[in-house]
Amino acid sequence: MLFTAISFLYYFFPIVIVFYFIVPKKMQNVVLLIASMLFYFFGEPKYIFLMLTEILIVYMEGRLIAKYKKKSLLVIAIFIHIGLLCFFKYTDFMILNVNQLLNVNVSLLRIALPIGISFYTFQILGYVIDVYKGKVKPQKSFLKLATYVSLFPQLIAGPIVRYETIEKELDSRKHSFENFSYGVRRFTIGLAKKVLIANMLGELCNQFTGTDEKSILFYWIFAISYMLQIYFDFSSYSDMAIGLGRIFGFHFLENFNYPYISKSITEFWRRWHISLSSWFKDYVYIPLGGNRKGLKKQIRNILIVWVLTGIWHGASWNFVIWGLLFAIILIIEKIFLGKYLEKCPNFLKRLYVLFIVMISFVIFNAENMGEAWQNILGLWGANGESLINSYTLYYIRSYLVILMIAFIGATPLLRNTVLKLKKNEKINKLINILEPVWIIWLLLVVTAYLIDNSYNPFLYFRF
Repeated sequence: MLFTAISFLYYFFPIVIVFYFIVPKKMQNVVLLIASMLFYFFGEPKYIFLMLTEILIVYMEGRLIAKYKKKSLLVIAIFIHIGLLCFFKYTDFMILNVNQLLNVNVSLLRIALPIGISFYTFQILGYVIDVYKGKVKPQKSFLKLATYVSLFPQLIAGPIVRYETIEKELDSRKHSFENFSYGVRRFTIGLAKKVLIANMLGELCNQFTGTDEKSILFYWIFAISYMLQIYFDFSSYSDMAIGLGRIFGFHFLENFNYPYISKSITEFWRRWHISLSSWFKDYVYIPLGGNRKGLKKQIRNILIVWVLTGIWHGASWNFVIWGLLFAIILIIEKIFLGKYLEKCPNFLKRLYVLFIVMISFVIFNAENMGEAWQNILGLWGANGESLINSYTLYYIRSYLVILMIAFIGATPLLRNTVLKLKKNEKINKLINILEPVWIIWLLLVVTAYLIDNSYNPFLYFRF
């Protein structure tokens, strides 16, 4: 089930809200767990038992690890959950590579990837590791642990919520009109970003992919559009997840902080997919030694983290190369480039970041490295296309407004403007009156668009 589905917006979610707020507080986790199971069942009916089995296993693992404090138990727990993730996500990838390497023809298993497995596996791993380290106490209630792992607002595509972040809120959380209104506002804004911006940019990218009438300018439009699409697609899901969580009394941490205004790649990864970056930092990079054991080991640790980050996103070599690209650039920045970047004008720093990120997402989007390389060459006219053609001009005219909206929306310009206006008492009162009208209008426009349009994917469901 998608957050952008009419069935979710006008049937599933309202029913859950009604039941959640009419039952006694001690039953609210039960409502959330049942709702989460139904939510997952509608999307992945055959894999709901896999998720339930993993929850049961991690419940027992947490209790045993806390009781015996043995590292061997933690290693077994990590092996089980990483093993299940690898089996479902990487088995066919490994078979393909063995076939090519040894020139054999082992049949692919063609295992369907369970939706959200990459996200809930990392939540499970974070929980057992934190229990072993003594950062959190093992959850004695199976119901509460199951609610944490399967919580439907963030189950499918994150953010990766740490157990310690909502540990207390699983036991007791406050509900208020302020939280509810914030949640509705945040969810609706995320919904609009997804449907009215990300989906339309996706349509433009599909037009590029599906045509033979390419031009150099169209390659650039495609690369920029995809870079914007993936930001609005994934950040909108995070907005919706944070909004839904707040409605139910949970405070999920932010996952995006305007990454396209970054002045270095290091800063970019502090602003992009923050929950994933911090997870790898805390559970892989720092345990490996981080930057505490000399430059050589720091370089090794960065390479390991970014190869894992790449392969986490998908079972394909282009994801590995995507991760390695960022690893190399981050290493270069740490060794010498960073001090030179500090002396550059801000606009040059930002152009540098945007160009690197744009190229990286061309690689990220491709089905294989051959396609990625062709699209990169196309940016420089190496594929033999003309600079511009009538087909390109048609799509520039058709999508110019949405591209301009996306450019502005990817910066904090609108947010900062509103915050400045709110400092004026009279204007603030006017904004408070108009804001609910604006949210209702957005919801109506989105609904009309969803009824009329069938293009509605979520890019990060691939991972």
